[in-house]
Amino acid sequence: MQNTSNIAPEDLTCMNMHSDTHHYRVELAYAREDNLLFEERIYRKDAQLWLHKDLAKIVQKAALMCFKKHGLRFILYDGLRTIETQEAMMHTQRVRDNPHWLREPRLLSSPGGGGHPRGMAIDIGLETLEGELLNMGCAFDYLAENPSAEHNPAHRNYKHTDDIRKNRYILDSHMENAAQALEIPLFPLPEEWWDFRLPPIIYGKYTPVSEHDLPDDMRLLATK
Repeated sequence: MQNTSNIAPEDLTCMNMHSDTHHYRVELAYAREDNLLFEERIYRKDAQLWLHKDLAKIVQKAALMCFKKHGLRFILYDGLRTIETQEAMMHTQRVRDNPHWLREPRLLSSPGGGGHPRGMAIDIGLETLEGELLNMGCAFDYLAENPSAEHNPAHRNYKHTDDIRKNRYILDSHMENAAQALEIPLFPLPEEWWDFRLPPIIYGKYTPVSEHDLPDDMRLLATK
């Protein structure tokens, strides 16, 4: 069994603190009651978006490059999801109404699974400086019952129109170029156009983060 390392609070970057200088906007989806996927608030209202420092560097560099070249702004929807927040997602009414989402192959990650609970996955959209969302073929967090490229409009290989492919290319290319410039591997999740993460071979070396691993001001759930 592979030994894993812990992620310390100082390994995480608060993306809210750098939004003005790097020209992106944080809109933490699960701190809102009107999020598309769960339709109820998961995080506390004042939660902030945290990323592992390596992924944070990629996002900040890519957002700045995108702003300078296209005059567009990244929207950061989600980053770190602690084990407990993922567990809370499993108990939402929306998931209770759709128990098949949790059957293999799962449409939702199990608590502690994937890049998000290590701060090594980020969900990103694109907008104009006036706040108009670019058409990416479907909304962020669109959940397809069939996740294959043929049936899932969120899939990176779905056959979209030229304008949608162009918009996706803008986001993809800047994330990939930033990762290459920083010499940090990046894995765009095939089934979700908005999801960029460090490869599983990297995040698999780390233990998922619990609320109890973080000081109160970094926690995503309301402290008791």
